[in-house]
Amino acid sequence: MKKRTIGSSNLLVSELGLGCMSLPTELEAARSVLDEAVDHGINYFDTADLYDRGINEELIGKVLKEKRQELIIATKVGNKWNGEDSWTWDPSKAYIMNAVKQSLRRLQLDYIDLYQLHGGTMEDDAEETIEAFETLKKEGIIREYGISSIRPTVIERFLNTSHAVSVMMQYSLLDRRPEEYFSMITEKGASVVTRGTLAKGLLTNEGVDRAKKMSGFVSYTSSELQQTIQSLSEKTSDLHAYALAFALKEPAVASALIGARTQQQLRESLRAYDTPIDRQLLTIVTNKTEQHLYDQHRV
Repeated sequence: MKKRTIGSSNLLVSELGLGCMSLPTELEAARSVLDEAVDHGINYFDTADLYDRGINEELIGKVLKEKRQELIIATKVGNKWNGEDSWTWDPSKAYIMNAVKQSLRRLQLDYIDLYQLHGGTMEDDAEETIEAFETLKKEGIIREYGISSIRPTVIERFLNTSHAVSVMMQYSLLDRRPEEYFSMITEKGASVVTRGTLAKGLLTNEGVDRAKKMSGFVSYTSSELQQTIQSLSEKTSDLHAYALAFALKEPAVASALIGARTQQQLRESLRAYDTPIDRQLLTIVTNKTEQHLYDQHRV
């Protein structure tokens, strides 16, 4: 597994990272996926305090604590649970300073490698939020920080006024909106971490069947989506492999996150990652998709 550096940091992460949101909540089932990832060279694990009300962090802590020194553990903050079923957005310094303690406890860590703001709006007091991250970094509680957002206005303001090193964005062959902002992100000393890399499974070898069951995706209508997936599938016999290669061909991208609920799902992505790619065919496949633009939250 090749590695890349996140932005201007010293964080060296595997090209495939494991997005842990879809992990099962049963310990041994989660362990089988996490151990499989480590065994195949994945060193980057992304979670959030929001996932399963903290259970996701707890599972990662229990399974990965013995391998901690070899791994890059990332989590997120900003969504505060109000009870059993709802949460509110809270990017205040007071909340962040308390929430990080809870994440450290659940993850069984002394420090977090990458702490990310889990969203954001232009109404936020960004200065206060960044002050919290800077304080945590100064105190050695986190190594680096970043933001997870699909709002260009929020992202640019955050990068302009902070030392953030990462921006997590939904990015795939079917959602190329972030490309417009890649140069801005890299100029600010940050890297992109992709989520939704396989577009809800549409960019796997099950894509044609999945597309028939969906009403559309991002800016694609239902019929456009089906036609596009059909066209992509006709061009290559391994759409999964080309979807991963597409995300990783971008210098701005440090790691492409994949989700896996089972060992088998993870193995399919690992196999796809190791599959040799025809670069000319990758260009052809890319040209079969649209580079849509964000129609809201524009810079």
